[in-house]
Amino acid sequence: MIIEIIATTLKEAIDIETAGADRIELVSGILEGGLTPSIGLIELVCNTVSIPVNVMVRPHSKSFIYDSKDLEVIYKDILEISKTKANGIVFGALNRDKTINFQALNKVLELKGNLKLTFHRALDSTENIKDEFKKLITYNIDTILTSAGENKVMENIPLINEFYHEGKKANVTVLAGSGLNPDNVPQFLKESNVEEIHLGSGVKFERNNLNEIDLELLRNLVKSVN
Repeated sequence: MIIEIIATTLKEAIDIETAGADRIELVSGILEGGLTPSIGLIELVCNTVSIPVNVMVRPHSKSFIYDSKDLEVIYKDILEISKTKANGIVFGALNRDKTINFQALNKVLELKGNLKLTFHRALDSTENIKDEFKKLITYNIDTILTSAGENKVMENIPLINEFYHEGKKANVTVLAGSGLNPDNVPQFLKESNVEEIHLGSGVKFERNNLNEIDLELLRNLVKSVN
């Protein structure tokens, strides 16, 4: 089982590796759903931890619909990230009709070089998620981060399993996320077939109005699933 945890700071990234998680999704603006972190943070994290780091590429939180200027920023960020030790990027874009923006995806695939590509939860905001998923897995992407709809992933287990099997045939990994925490992960893994899970706030606690990685909680989660 691969466990991916969201980090927003260098300390969180170190804590995630210390706790035994397998991979980091590095973001800024976690309360806005995750935005592109600074190049300084990307470089420091990738040069400090030894586990893979996938970097969010999302210029704003208005929506997953990007105009030409937004896309300029996205493409520039990807070129800069490709110069770091990052393992991959996390990207998704939609058209105004709530279909996937495959034109932008093609450009990202062209620019990413050796970076792995995770298509993120923009998929969950599409009008017809089953059709869009089937199209998406025909592209040269590595992973799809999804809850199989706009609800939390625990509510969408049958569709997550369907996606898992379809993705496996196309050599695309389904990374399940949204609403997972140490309390519900055992049930989720019992009912689902996925081999990779994604957690954020589920492994954090409040201290002095700051969300911090709960090392003991994360360590116990890692032990429980491996």
